[in-house]
Amino acid sequence: MQIAPAVRVAVGEAFGMKPGELTTGKIYAALRMIGFDKVFDTNFSADVTIMEEGTEFIKRFTEGKDLPLLTSCCPAWTDWMEKYAPDFTGNFSTAKSPQQMLSALCKSYWAEKNGVDPKKIHVTSIMPCTAKKYEISRDENMSATGQQDTDVVLTTRELARMIKAAGIDFNDLPEEKADDLLGAYTGAGTIFGVTGGVMEAALRTAYCLITGEAQPPSIDFQDVRGMEGVKTATIDIKGTKVNIAVAHQMGNVEKVINQIREDRKNGVKPRYDFIEVMACRGGCIGGGGQPCLATDAVRAQRTAGLYTDDEKCTLRMSHLNPEVKELYDNYLGKTGAQGGEKAHHLLHTNYHKRDVYHFEG
Repeated sequence: MQIAPAVRVAVGEAFGMKPGELTTGKIYAALRMIGFDKVFDTNFSADVTIMEEGTEFIKRFTEGKDLPLLTSCCPAWTDWMEKYAPDFTGNFSTAKSPQQMLSALCKSYWAEKNGVDPKKIHVTSIMPCTAKKYEISRDENMSATGQQDTDVVLTTRELARMIKAAGIDFNDLPEEKADDLLGAYTGAGTIFGVTGGVMEAALRTAYCLITGEAQPPSIDFQDVRGMEGVKTATIDIKGTKVNIAVAHQMGNVEKVINQIREDRKNGVKPRYDFIEVMACRGGCIGGGGQPCLATDAVRAQRTAGLYTDDEKCTLRMSHLNPEVKELYDNYLGKTGAQGGEKAHHLLHTNYHKRDVYHFEG
């Protein structure tokens, strides 16, 4: 089992807790009581995503090619792009979503380290997103290990019903830890669940990789936070200007996409170098699989919960995650963007134009 970032600040609502209350350790405990042998955390593979997507951005930015880079964590956005904006397939990050990365690593890296036949592993993921159910079989790249990497997706609401059906007193559960190799995460990994979080996590690591410094002047990139539909900023990395945009909800995304199309038409450099996109309002904390009827006040509480989790973490930048370091040192070698063949096979995908079907009646 793996759980996504936004799940931990929302599932408690089904048990009388306040939105945004962190329930990570309780979720781990509940899943073990239900019968899952291993409990991993999608936050770990969010950190891996930053290693892949971050180095991909640095490569494109330094070479000045295929900009802007568009993030690829949101499967609803991916589906929309392939149908309605196929002219941007070359700009899309080839990095898979954290869900798909963790599942592929579970059935390859974890399986090899523990001597388990991948065919005997069943991976279930708990996601805040209904589009994740589609993602697990979207194309052959979702079966990088020789079988479907993620077997089943359940939403946050479905997890709550499962806990209740098992007769578990969720509120009184002890705090437990995730299992090794695919469970440790940094603050950067947990903020993936909120709009602007992927961008902020990427900037934290990109700054360090570009400059060689231990951390940015400020680890909190406030310009990408908040509920404004489109947020733009220019980030100064030791004198190098990086123009970024963060958009959530598809109407806002289309505005940003059309701005880039206008730049192309006028033959000028794209106004943004890096764009983060989330289909749902507020990002994954407002996903279609989360507890229903969320207002912006509820979204704000869930968001605050993830930033609290970030601040509580001893390590807050993805490249400092010790389990991520071990993964690259002992298994993957280079990132896919740097030519690592194993990383590219397991952790990357590709995109193509998809037909739009209209049904009458």
